[in-house]
Amino acid sequence: MKFKVSWSNILLIFIILLSAFMRLYKISDYMTFLGDEGRDALVAMGILQGHFTLLGPRASAGNFFTGPIYYYMMAPFLWLFHLNPVGPAVMVALFGVATVFLIYLVGKDFFDKKTGLIAAALYSVSPLVLTYSHSSWNPNTVPFFSLLTLYLLYKAVTTVRSWKYYILVGILLGICIQLHYISLFLAATVAVSLLLMHWFLNNKILVVPLIKYYLEILVGFLIGFSPFIAFEVRHGFPNTRTIIQFIASDTTSHSYATYSAFYQPIADVFFRLFGRLVFNYPSPDLYKLYSLPYLQIFGFAILILAIASIIVLFRHKNKFVVILLATWLVLGVVLFGLYKKPIYDYYMVFMFPLPFFLIGNLIGRVLDLKKGKMPYGYALGGILFVAIFGYNVYFQPFQYAPNKQKAQTEEIAKFIIQQVNNQPFNFALLSAGNGNSDYAYVYYLTILGHPPVTINPTSADPQRKTVTEQLMVVCEDVGCKPLGNPLWEIAGFGRAAVWKNWNVSVVKIYKLVHYQTYTIAR
Repeated sequence: MKFKVSWSNILLIFIILLSAFMRLYKISDYMTFLGDEGRDALVAMGILQGHFTLLGPRASAGNFFTGPIYYYMMAPFLWLFHLNPVGPAVMVALFGVATVFLIYLVGKDFFDKKTGLIAAALYSVSPLVLTYSHSSWNPNTVPFFSLLTLYLLYKAVTTVRSWKYYILVGILLGICIQLHYISLFLAATVAVSLLLMHWFLNNKILVVPLIKYYLEILVGFLIGFSPFIAFEVRHGFPNTRTIIQFIASDTTSHSYATYSAFYQPIADVFFRLFGRLVFNYPSPDLYKLYSLPYLQIFGFAILILAIASIIVLFRHKNKFVVILLATWLVLGVVLFGLYKKPIYDYYMVFMFPLPFFLIGNLIGRVLDLKKGKMPYGYALGGILFVAIFGYNVYFQPFQYAPNKQKAQTEEIAKFIIQQVNNQPFNFALLSAGNGNSDYAYVYYLTILGHPPVTINPTSADPQRKTVTEQLMVVCEDVGCKPLGNPLWEIAGFGRAAVWKNWNVSVVKIYKLVHYQTYTIAR
């Protein structure tokens, strides 16, 4: 296949390069590297050392785990970057670039080349998308796999019609659910879309072929989800039981309650799907920075454009595309009505590409408008595209100073190593509201050759051999007091005294010793 030199291909190359720049620019400084990222890096490093796992990260919404696929995706990039945690972040960024290219290909196939370019360009600079495109986190690769899943389903129904495609759809679906359980909504989209497209194709439902397609998808899913299934079978289905209990439990009361009616999360997600992703509408914590009339007018304009894009979609000649995208939108939004806890932006990752197709198609059809020989659509569509594109570029995340979390963590770890005098030590982290864990520090201490000793409970260590002569405590919380803190890593150390303390980077570090040692030395 030859690559022809044309304006569309030149624009595509520009969009791909722009998306790569927006995701890779100073990624080491802007990436998130806290407890969760450190935990994942430790597991991925263990895989490189031969310690394989069938279990993935803990789900944020409950006390259960996802599948391990993300750890195995991380491991090669961690190896390529010599255990530098920026490697997995680069992997996520590259998946983001690949998603931009896939949006172009799908947009061109679903609509036309113009729509594909517009959708890809808008996706490449979306501030919210960029926020989730330069840090290592398992949900961040879902947009690529979810879009590929639905595209292959479309091809399986409309053109290829091969069992191999249905198997592949199932495998990708298993990967998506391993990455994040919100992809169960994607599974519902696949099931309903297949039914509706099959019905439209044959003007009736052919039960036997349809069952065959579902079984082929199921076989693929069992393959794609097999590591998690293997763990569940081996350990008596602990996560399955916990997930069922989580779903069946009351989620409309207690401190997590956010929505009191079924329609509230639906309306909220529908607006945010367009407002937050395509138009960079401010999040609630930033409302105070804008006037009420601005928010109201901006929000109303977003709703008008969102509704207009849906109307234009239903006028599209390819009804298979209409069925697929409409089902993706309706089910993806409506199913959130069953969820009564807070809905974060990243919960919509399985739908990230969707609004860009709809708005891209809307702008593309506006560009086609003309009266006689006057193509006034070029002016209207051009203004709309430039306004959205320029607004998003203006609010790109790089306008803010980088967090430099990775560099700070490495600096703190190196300082701790200097203070322990090459002797065994225990380690503890005190963070504000216990919102962070110590894995990021433990990861750097480990790859720098000085892993801390973990204090085991007395039942497992009656002779207290895991309690060393020194405990290094990192305080991220202003004014924290390590002595007497109930945190196990501190309480398990026993009665202690502060030997020294230092202000390092953005934290305060305490060196604790046993009280008896302190009194003798003094």
